[in-house]
Amino acid sequence: MINRLSITSIILCIITVIPACIRNPVTGRKQVSFMTPEQEEQIGAQNDPVIVSQFGLYEDQQLQSFIKQKGQQMVARSHTPDEDFEFKILDSPVINAFALPGGYIYFTRGIMAHFNNEAQFAGVLGHEIGHVTARHSAEQYTKQTLGQILFIGGLIISPEFRQFAEEAQQGLGLLFLSFSRSNESQSDILGVNYSSYIGYDAHEMADFFRTLERKTENTEAGRIPEFMSTHPNPGRRYQKVNKLATEWQEENGATNLKVNREEYLRMIDNMVYGEDPRQGYTDNNVFYHPDLRFQFPYPNGWQLINAPTQVQMASKDGKALSIFTLSAQKSIQAAQQEIVQNLNLQVVRDQNMTIGGFPAYGMVSRQVSQGQNGQSQTLAVQTVLIDYDNTIYVFHGVTQEGDFNRYEQTFDYIMTNFKRLTDPARLNVQAERIDIVQAKQTASFAQVMRSYNMPSNRYEELAILNGMEVNQQVSQGTSVKIVR
Repeated sequence: MINRLSITSIILCIITVIPACIRNPVTGRKQVSFMTPEQEEQIGAQNDPVIVSQFGLYEDQQLQSFIKQKGQQMVARSHTPDEDFEFKILDSPVINAFALPGGYIYFTRGIMAHFNNEAQFAGVLGHEIGHVTARHSAEQYTKQTLGQILFIGGLIISPEFRQFAEEAQQGLGLLFLSFSRSNESQSDILGVNYSSYIGYDAHEMADFFRTLERKTENTEAGRIPEFMSTHPNPGRRYQKVNKLATEWQEENGATNLKVNREEYLRMIDNMVYGEDPRQGYTDNNVFYHPDLRFQFPYPNGWQLINAPTQVQMASKDGKALSIFTLSAQKSIQAAQQEIVQNLNLQVVRDQNMTIGGFPAYGMVSRQVSQGQNGQSQTLAVQTVLIDYDNTIYVFHGVTQEGDFNRYEQTFDYIMTNFKRLTDPARLNVQAERIDIVQAKQTASFAQVMRSYNMPSNRYEELAILNGMEVNQQVSQGTSVKIVR
């Protein structure tokens, strides 16, 4: 008997463009979609450079090759074996993995650090591939406002800039798409199936969900792993995935499935752990960049996001935005002309300056644009260009024209206090890295950490990182992660 939903789907398939009624590769059923597979590929291809520019790729060829190799093995055994996939590890400390339409799969180094064997990694990789093969990412992506995603991706001047403060607090949340519980359950099944097909024990995938739950419980509010906030975690997920793994192995007579703990730990030995201060960090409302050797302050209470291509700062009320970035031009004059043309600015006043001992140029401009309601909006834009050892750095300060007088001194404070970083303590700061060591003797995990001079206030953090308990007995010679 055809239910009402089925009849509605049939009618929609008839009255809409034929490509919008597509057979789901996993379920085999027809579903109404606002995107064709070709459009999915286009969206993924368009947004891949945005994501890579926001986070950067983690510079470890062995790990990048590993995720590509395992990903392609799973795709070959998936419901869409002929689909092209891209697999990348992002240089981000957040614990996350996510998928875009068109087969773009991203893991962060943060999540890679928290896996304790290849099987855990494979289960989550299969889970993300499942979101694509079952068309979950396309389904959810249709619901997002593409203009907001592009704004986060780097638009400097936008009528919607007031949204920035909220997006800063969310940590680019729109790029980490949330799926429904039914989507997650289906992807869990596919994660078990796909990882098992290439010979891994999917019970380890369940163990990793327990690690994520512990990470959430032992982390400050607002700092939970992104994977948990973007992948709803229904109760008894650990038990459910374990059950799925057991059923698959029994049905397929699978034995001697791989875990590969030692092999995985060797791959992540010396991986950067947590924030990498070499790429820029903040302390007491000053932004420092050791590798590029500069610093500048930002206002107390403002939100700051440090991305590989720009530093974004916004007031909490969203009424003011400042962006620091790099010009591709070789001179201040060429950079100024490019900015005025590309951003359609009307220069109100300008002046040559010296900032931090370097040649500089400042201008205040107007930008008139069409708002969402069709009415014109006028923004005030304060811009400063600095020639720092033949590199042109650019500051922008943006606010509504009527609010400019309120924020002009704040923009001045940020931009005119740019200077060379010379403090050796700031210049020589180093990132923490994972170090794989062996337990010197059979002892509790806490005792093993003590033997390697790990601070006691980090025992719980390190236990979670290892997928162990603080009081758990660890056999002599067992490999464990410490942080140096």
